[in-house]
Amino acid sequence: MDLGELRRSYRGDAEAFEERHLASRDPIQQFRVWFEEAVGCPAIGEANAMCLATCTRDGKPSARMVLLKGFGQDGFRFFTNHESRKGKELDANPFASLVFYWEPLNRQVRIEGSVKRLPEEESERYFHSRPKSSQIGAVVSRQSTVIPDREYLRKKNAELEERYRETAVPKPAYWGGYILQPDVVEFWQGQTNRLHDRIVFRRLRDGSAPLGDMTHRGEGEWVFERFSP
Repeated sequence: MDLGELRRSYRGDAEAFEERHLASRDPIQQFRVWFEEAVGCPAIGEANAMCLATCTRDGKPSARMVLLKGFGQDGFRFFTNHESRKGKELDANPFASLVFYWEPLNRQVRIEGSVKRLPEEESERYFHSRPKSSQIGAVVSRQSTVIPDREYLRKKNAELEERYRETAVPKPAYWGGYILQPDVVEFWQGQTNRLHDRIVFRRLRDGSAPLGDMTHRGEGEWVFERFSP
């Protein structure tokens, strides 16, 4: 199938995303501004949907969509099954990349960094804040394992609904949260002529290191640069 003619127009040059348009020189605050715009856009169903890319120790990548469940100066939070493919890959290689794509706004944000598990008490607290059906679903699904058919899930779900009808659902030991601590945050905005805007923040661990002519000081440990599209 030839998809060469499948293309859409993005923004024009008058709507370019320039350095003077940054709401903050702190990428977490800049992300907050764009995220709130995405949440407020009626055409975006789940602004917190993100692609999570992980990798095995020997360099084989995998990616899937998950939901962001919190963010702040300490990083970006999500929850999943520790025994899933992504959980095993994060155990073996604790680095990942996130991508948010907000198509109606012609924007994406790419984030790279190290990942660690959240404290058990935080995972426990979030688990019990979820709808009970979602809690039971987490117990039913031994994520990424082979099962005979969908009826297997239906039967197991029905059994657990009955078991926990009047009692709390215990959080499985194999389910919990992660936090990605960012080292790189890229803000991308599309242009119809494909001269897209890319402003990339990176964490400068050595604050005394000299900066290049095209590198700008951000807040704290951050610096930022414009990348060619």
